[in-house]
Amino acid sequence: MTKPAPDRIVDIAIGYMGAKQLFAASRIGLFRALADGPRTVPELAAATGKGEQLTRILADAMNARGLLERTDGRYELAEDAREYLGGGGTDLAPFLTFLNEISYGHWLQFDATVDSGKPGDLRLDEGRWATFMAGVMRYNALHASMLARAFDFSPYRSMLDLGGLSPEFAIGALQANPALTARFVFGTESTQGITDAVNAAGLADRTSIDPAPTESAAPGGEHDLVMVNHVVHRFTAEQNRKILANARAAAADGATLLLLDFFLDDNERQRPIDALHAGEYFVIDGTVVYPEAEVREWLHGAGWRVCDVLALPGSPRVLVADAV
Repeated sequence: MTKPAPDRIVDIAIGYMGAKQLFAASRIGLFRALADGPRTVPELAAATGKGEQLTRILADAMNARGLLERTDGRYELAEDAREYLGGGGTDLAPFLTFLNEISYGHWLQFDATVDSGKPGDLRLDEGRWATFMAGVMRYNALHASMLARAFDFSPYRSMLDLGGLSPEFAIGALQANPALTARFVFGTESTQGITDAVNAAGLADRTSIDPAPTESAAPGGEHDLVMVNHVVHRFTAEQNRKILANARAAAADGATLLLLDFFLDDNERQRPIDALHAGEYFVIDGTVVYPEAEVREWLHGAGWRVCDVLALPGSPRVLVADAV
């Protein structure tokens, strides 16, 4: 009888090596150095200011992962690397910096978290907080771009964006549908960021901002589209029930809810990215990735009926629900 191969276990066990090589390649500008076309190792070394040995190590590592193509000793960006690492539409470099400088250090505390049941120590000074927020907001921008590709915003006219972390989701919807208006009900600390973002996008005339704490906001209204993005994991079950009920009270009958977050599964195979974020959120600040089945119960109790699930590439999933 043939024994099972160990490669899956080994790949998981050494996964941190590939992550650190990716972070380093991004940090030294390896991907950006290839934005204008293929280069050899000596050319890449000159462009990044690093030695040829180290440059070859990183270029080969990224080639092994499929992010760089190699032909006759010349490296070039694969399509996904060109889009997300080489200065394309959504450059993930700030997110990789966050993972390297903030998140990775927390995972070094994961054993203590497992043993104590308590999150690690963030130790965020002003500089680290800036890195934290830049990475989180860029990751949110990725999620927003994935949602804009996966969901048809054209039938809607009045959108409520309740309690999210980033205005990029609403901006993507507004850009997809010129007839849509958006109302932001975010915490007061987000007001300036939203204002700057909608002004930069030229969308101020189609937006309004009503600052309010997410856990108690009761925006009211008759919106036909409600978005609740990256909210659920930040609050307790009781708070989430209230948030979803207040979202329903602000929606017209038949309206659509987009509830975006990471969730745990109850079927035969857990989606990996959600399970990883369950650990990430807990070790960083103790927040919770909830089972999808539990969230569906909250939605049902609040007057929402789940009609679809969108699993966004490299991003959270979206529970799509109708107001009943």
